[in-house]
Amino acid sequence: MPSILVIVEQHEGKLNRVSWETIAAGQAISADMGWSVEAAVAGNEIAALATEVAAKKLAKVYAVDSPQLGRYNPDAFAAALKQLITAKQPTLVLMPHTYQVRDFAPKVATQLARCVISDCTGYRKDGEKLFFTRQMFQGKFSADVSFASEAPWLATFQNGSFRGDKAEDGASAAPVEIFAVNVDPAAVRNQPEEWFKEAKQAVDLTQAEIIVSVGRGIKEQKNIELAQQLAAALGGEIAASRPICDNGWLPMDRQIGSSGQTVSPKLYLALGISGAIQHIVGMKGARAIIAINKDSEAPIFEIADIAIVGNLFDIVPPLIEEIKKAKAAS
Repeated sequence: MPSILVIVEQHEGKLNRVSWETIAAGQAISADMGWSVEAAVAGNEIAALATEVAAKKLAKVYAVDSPQLGRYNPDAFAAALKQLITAKQPTLVLMPHTYQVRDFAPKVATQLARCVISDCTGYRKDGEKLFFTRQMFQGKFSADVSFASEAPWLATFQNGSFRGDKAEDGASAAPVEIFAVNVDPAAVRNQPEEWFKEAKQAVDLTQAEIIVSVGRGIKEQKNIELAQQLAAALGGEIAASRPICDNGWLPMDRQIGSSGQTVSPKLYLALGISGAIQHIVGMKGARAIIAINKDSEAPIFEIADIAIVGNLFDIVPPLIEEIKKAKAAS
């Protein structure tokens, strides 16, 4: 029977929440194609994490275990996953489109003599054939792409393409199989330095559940303090569209969009953002979008769940006060 293998991502014993989105993608494809879906997590002594994943509706979970996988490096991960894929022969391998996956997935594909359809935003079934949707020209166009090679096929899904909270729980825990791998230390040719999120001023907005983002409507750099107050009241992160970061008003690691980060928070508040396609492709996967803009024709309103037409300087201050009152009363 054809099968789907979802490679979930973990770091220092904690699952990356985008992995739940990839499991949801695997379950959706499974329902459409009639294929079974399994998952795998790689690391050292990660049986507990595998058990956590096994709570989802999966046929099986593989704990890909080796001392060489204790600290991420692309050579060891590629070698380990090649062994797993070769042994289990899944039809389709799904991965989240993270920095880490972008690092090792090409190595895995090359070692298997296969290609990767990367950064997908969706899929569709056409008869018995599976197509994956990819954005082109910074989100201006989309293309449906299929595999011409024999299985196993490899694909990655963009953050926010599926909702992690839609990953189904199983009626009972899926069986966990410890898959011990033998990674030759001599094959590990490089060792990454410090984890990228630990770089000075760096922020991984993909993990934020609430984001307050500002655009040109904020007018001046000093006015960003207002958005920061709103983010603090909500317990969220501050972000921005590209012009704000290009002007140096916020660091580049706060940029959302096709040339910045792609996010899928529970709540995304867009303050004074018109909604250029380059920005929308980076945040349209948010579960709820609230947009405040004085232009009633702003494109951001086309995807907003709540659209507020008005001056953000009149709306945001009382909004902050109401949030503070609600928190104090709770």
